[in-house]
Amino acid sequence: MTRNRTRSSYDSYAAPRAATRVCDHPECVAAGEYRAPKSRSSLNEYWWFCLDHVREYNRAWDYYAGMSTDQIEAEVRRDTTWQRPSWPLGKWATQERFIRERVVNGFSFEFGHETGKTKDEEKAHRRHHARTDEEKALAVLELTPPVDFTRIKARYRELAKKHHPDANGGDKAAEERLKEINQAYNTLKACYAA
Repeated sequence: MTRNRTRSSYDSYAAPRAATRVCDHPECVAAGEYRAPKSRSSLNEYWWFCLDHVREYNRAWDYYAGMSTDQIEAEVRRDTTWQRPSWPLGKWATQERFIRERVVNGFSFEFGHETGKTKDEEKAHRRHHARTDEEKALAVLELTPPVDFTRIKARYRELAKKHHPDANGGDKAAEERLKEINQAYNTLKACYAA
């Protein structure tokens, strides 16, 4: 059994299409083949121009016209992440929090040492003023940010050897201090070791 197929005529595709748009520039009757956005706030609405007028429009186009320098800077910043919110990931979030808090609260020490205080006073001050778990853990290990995990690990090993109960004849205070050091190390390991 043979199947009868209807034949389609492709003559309509071969014929040139008539221009459907006229240039939007006043007093121009040329074909409007090129689009240009109407304004910064309506980028999906277009003027249709001929080639000469679209070139003229593009030469005069200024996306940032009417914006202050602060608004332009904010727009450029948003464009670097494709207008989507972003946030730090991984260990950088913790380090950024430290940096931000130091800037907000002021840098009270120079190269890790406060002026006019002994080391013991400085350690007590850092331990008392720690706000986050990471800052408390750094204070327990007697470290100041910025630090990396290798430095944390080396300091942990040093303090663990120093306060181990076997090295201190079973001293309960040394054992409690070692528990505190282990807890601080585990907190920092979760933040810095990736």
